[in-house]
Amino acid sequence: MNADTQVTTERSQEICDQIRRWILRCTTEAGSGHPTSSLSAVELMVALMFDGTFRFNFEQPEDPANDRLIFSKGHASPLFYSLWAAAGKIDPNELMSYREFGSRLEGHPTERFPFTEAATGSLGQGLSIGLGMALAARYLDRSPSRTFVLLGDSEIAEGSQWEAIQLAAHYKLDNLIGILDVNRLGQRGETMYGHDLEAYRDRIEPFGWRCILVDDGHDLEQLAQGYADVNAASDQLGRPVMMIARTVKGKGVRSLEDQGGHHGKPVGKDAVADTLERLGSSNDSIRGEINRPGAYQCNPPAIRASKTIQYSIGDEVATRDAYGNALNRLAAKYPQMVSLDGEVCNSTRSKRFRDEYPDRFFEMFIAEQNMVGVATGMALCGKTPFVSTFAAFLTRAFDQIRMTPYSGAAVRFVGSHCGVSIGQDGPSQMGLEDIAMFRTLQDAVVLYPSDAVSTEALVDRMAENDGIAYLRTTRGKTPVIYNNDEPFQIGGCKVLKETENDQVTLIAAGITLHECLRAHDALSKCDISARVIDLYSIKPLDHATVRRAADETQVVFTVEDHFPEGGLGEAILTSLSDHSTPVHCLAVRNRPVSGSPEQLLSDQGLSAAKIVESVERWRNVSSKRSKRDLASPERNALN
Repeated sequence: MNADTQVTTERSQEICDQIRRWILRCTTEAGSGHPTSSLSAVELMVALMFDGTFRFNFEQPEDPANDRLIFSKGHASPLFYSLWAAAGKIDPNELMSYREFGSRLEGHPTERFPFTEAATGSLGQGLSIGLGMALAARYLDRSPSRTFVLLGDSEIAEGSQWEAIQLAAHYKLDNLIGILDVNRLGQRGETMYGHDLEAYRDRIEPFGWRCILVDDGHDLEQLAQGYADVNAASDQLGRPVMMIARTVKGKGVRSLEDQGGHHGKPVGKDAVADTLERLGSSNDSIRGEINRPGAYQCNPPAIRASKTIQYSIGDEVATRDAYGNALNRLAAKYPQMVSLDGEVCNSTRSKRFRDEYPDRFFEMFIAEQNMVGVATGMALCGKTPFVSTFAAFLTRAFDQIRMTPYSGAAVRFVGSHCGVSIGQDGPSQMGLEDIAMFRTLQDAVVLYPSDAVSTEALVDRMAENDGIAYLRTTRGKTPVIYNNDEPFQIGGCKVLKETENDQVTLIAAGITLHECLRAHDALSKCDISARVIDLYSIKPLDHATVRRAADETQVVFTVEDHFPEGGLGEAILTSLSDHSTPVHCLAVRNRPVSGSPEQLLSDQGLSAAKIVESVERWRNVSSKRSKRDLASPERNALN
């Protein structure tokens, strides 16, 4: 070891010691947290950040050349925050607010802390997000930025990790570096492979990664060599890199080192006191230096005007076709728009974007969890990602979907093949839970257009909306009912049929709106006047228009090709929870089977004829009730 190396190593060891003090002090103060999981990765992260490998310009935090660091093992947040204290970006005193109400230093990192690249804590997601960032840097920004992801050995069991591992190799992302903290112990005991580093290498390398093994992840000299190998490997070969390091859970606290049963628990006061005494006097002023990236000039693409929508009233166009048309039409207006699809682009119609803009389309294959993580990473790099697949298949990625808002990632989801109206494919392909799923997400936008014009307009609104949004498309063709210049806004709706004498309100969206329009015509022949509302924005919805309809009619019927739980009907019931007008929800209540769209809509009571039957049944019951009331003066007096 030469003199310069020795000085660097000694300085790094001092930083490691101080970070251990901070980890123990902040988790003890909080009375909770994951100190042992943080302690195992101290040297791994100090060697990365402060010994020349990691590059970040604090004067330009948005510089696309900056490296990115994701803690996929988000429970190691005490280490994460302490690293930024060592970098001089947090006052060490703030560490003592860890996990307090109102503190930005939450139990697992979220966007509230400014140096959090992505919210983590639900394990198995960080590598996919890092993959999205690496894709954006390599293929979109042409940036020298690299993405480092700290992984726990327990979370490697997650299938989403292997989805990401496969795709990173497919796209030859040598700017993606995983750092696997093999500390042997999970929450309830030993991990699948314990401390067997070769077991991880034997599984990861065949996927096309370069693996670098570090036998002692607490030896700063070994780590320096390991990162030198990482730097060499990430500059060539076109292969992503995984550093696999053997570490000790609870390192530094002698009574806890490599001992099970301490996951997610603060260290006892006696053990803390003993450890702090051995580490010596605290040095809160110690700071590490982070290198800046090299000069890089980003040339953002120009924004150009989009073409106009061109359909004719009565044209038969599937809304999924309109979605594909919209992506192509709006690509010039939104030059950061990218499309990701789960190997069904010929069905979702994102294929049209792929064929026209191949450099902005990313095939994610049948790996929906990874697809959502990648989209999150791209959104956090300033891209405008549209994620498309069958609505039914998005359910398997709900964990990743629900985490996107905590990262502040504006991801747009488009689910095709919704409801029983897809026909003969049967229930496995029918998205019947998707509206409910996205409605549960705070501040999410949920849209369900009924024709080509509304679809294209709402794709435009999604692209300009800064948040998570979902749009539902229909497989079969539906007639165009709107003029090309009809305005559509998030939170709006359209009243398509209305008179002063309306008795019934029919509220629908998508495919069932057309059934309601046909039902309206049939009901008028039965002397029943029906108001018809296109509730294309299910969340947020137009409460004022819905309430006015409830005020002015005797009953509200909601009609949706979706399960009743959590769908359009429940949205209306919530809106009118304090209103006296009854609401009848027509939805998919029978177990779906294969059949023609017409047969299936009728079987579920959602066809025009079945809607008419439901309304007539209501009128008959209402009429009988009115006659009974007239015949019972005593009851009228009570009412």
